Amino acid sequence: MRKYFKIGTRGSILAIAQTKIVKDLIKEKFPELEFEIKEIVTTGDKDLRTNWGDKTISLKNLFTKEIEKELLDGEIDFAVHSMKDMPSINPNGLILGGVPKRADNRDVFISKSGKTLKELPKNPVIGTSSIRRAKCIKELRKDAVIKPIRGNIHTRLKKLKEEDYDGIVLAGAGLIRTGLEDKITEYFNIEDIVPAPAQGAIYIQCRENDFELLEILKKITDDKTLEIIKIEREFSKIFDGGCHTPMGCAGYFIKNKIELQGMYYSNGVMYKKVYRGKREEKEKIAHILAKKIQEEINGK
Repeated sequence: MRKYFKIGTRGSILAIAQTKIVKDLIKEKFPELEFEIKEIVTTGDKDLRTNWGDKTISLKNLFTKEIEKELLDGEIDFAVHSMKDMPSINPNGLILGGVPKRADNRDVFISKSGKTLKELPKNPVIGTSSIRRAKCIKELRKDAVIKPIRGNIHTRLKKLKEEDYDGIVLAGAGLIRTGLEDKITEYFNIEDIVPAPAQGAIYIQCRENDFELLEILKKITDDKTLEIIKIEREFSKIFDGGCHTPMGCAGYFIKNKIELQGMYYSNGVMYKKVYRGKREEKEKIAHILAKKIQEEINGK
């Protein structure tokens, strides 16, 4: 067995924190292994402009392309990503190698004044770079003024403090993993702000023919997380879920069944549905829920 592995990831504080989580999980099972973390600058890290208006640009690909090239070229052994940032299809030769247990998948609100979203004065300025979050916030506060914001967690927190924002919306998992949980003003119920598919999950990507590594990654994969994630990503695929698509979903176990909550925003209307199915249905759960939403959109 190889003793040394090079891990590729973005250089953000969250990306490094998640990579260390993966490294530590593997070290618990295989203490003899050694790792080096290689920080890779992606196009998305260089370009902090918000590309809401340009639907030809996938913000997801902006954060993965350079890392995947190094993986395909053999410069790194595996890569660690936030799963919600990953396109549904891998480049030829690369696969999902492992998924640790998911962290809290809820979105959270960080307020400059310490007040919750509902407590803020009239016409609050709320920062988010997600169309999904923006549409959900407008459902909760019709008077909210949505102002785009980009950058890593610390950059956004700095902008909240110094610029014209009353609050910002982020994924709770990122703040928890970077030791900033105390900054959170409130956690949103998933019924109010339906999370992005696979939010809170870590995606370990590797070469499809690296069988030795795949055996190692099996030991740190959480089967229940993987089961739910596959359903959520299937739902995303049905609705062509990308950074320009206002949709979300969240699955969870209820005894021996899986419940999936989904939302899709179309032509000024927010559609939300829930479906509870048997575990054996697997990805069919996503298709059934999507069909319910599509029927409502079409007025059936």
